[in-house]
Amino acid sequence: MNKYTEYILEQAENLLAIDSPSGFTQAVTDYLMKEYKDLGYSPAKTTKGGVLVDLGGKRNGLLLTAHVDTLGGMTAQIKQNGRLRMTPVGGMNPNNAETENCRIYTFDGREYTGTLQLQNASIHVNKDFNDKSRSFDEMEILIDEPVSSKEDVEALGIMTGNYICFDPRTTITPSGYIKSRFLDDKLSTAILLGYAKYLKDENVSLTRRVYQHITVFEEVGHGGSASTPDDVTEILSVDMGCVGDGLECTEHQVSICVKDSNGPYNYDIVKGLIKAAKDNNIDFAADVYPHYGSDAGAALQAGYDLRHGLIGPGVYASHGYERSHTDGVENTLLLLKAYI
Repeated sequence: MNKYTEYILEQAENLLAIDSPSGFTQAVTDYLMKEYKDLGYSPAKTTKGGVLVDLGGKRNGLLLTAHVDTLGGMTAQIKQNGRLRMTPVGGMNPNNAETENCRIYTFDGREYTGTLQLQNASIHVNKDFNDKSRSFDEMEILIDEPVSSKEDVEALGIMTGNYICFDPRTTITPSGYIKSRFLDDKLSTAILLGYAKYLKDENVSLTRRVYQHITVFEEVGHGGSASTPDDVTEILSVDMGCVGDGLECTEHQVSICVKDSNGPYNYDIVKGLIKAAKDNNIDFAADVYPHYGSDAGAALQAGYDLRHGLIGPGVYASHGYERSHTDGVENTLLLLKAYI
């Protein structure tokens, strides 16, 4: 691994360790502000809470976006038995969240741990365990405190609207696989930090104006819908590349999305990305994502007149316990360098 890959992996682990479901992102954006300043940039917080930074260059602005908000949950009800009914934030799927450990954050700054379980989760007691639907109406958060009533829970300061954040379980294997919840999109956020570090370390003179916008509401659909600088003509979302049946991409490649659920990406941008990859012997795949939306799409839906594209390292098991590889990270960084 080169030094930039090592830096990206370190940043990814640091970002993944900070709980940040959509709407609960101040701690992680404060971290990003410090990291960009340490690299020698002058980042700014947007009104919505994202981080916007000018990397330099002149004219023909390019906005690189990634998002640091993740899936998660929120307390929807304190039940009479002292357990919590959870409502998902973003596309958190109950089928792959069952038995996950979590943290509950109260409005007054207290933090408690818990676990998402099926109601009546003991197999030796529940004869219908296998037949029960895994839905958030059939599941509940068990708080790791001696509570057995709604009043017990309220005495802890827990109430409706408190965020529930799930353990990412991050690990990087000796063979280079990166396994964690929320690689979407903290892995690509780390890649953008790596690109920003590369520009400073190598004293690269950009031939066009380049910005980075780390958004905080992508998982609920409106992360990239604001704060695009006036001189930007092109937006490139750096998010996760899909890996699954019917797609070409693997975890070792950078994915170039040609179309997602909102429609095709800009044809000239797609051609330019593919040409940059081929000309520089970068391992890539071009794919259609059937159930996907990006910050680039959100910007166009908000009315911005931009050309748009989408790339990212291949990630398997999206919105679950995800897996990528250092090869995919390196190929994504190489494509950014080659294309820009």
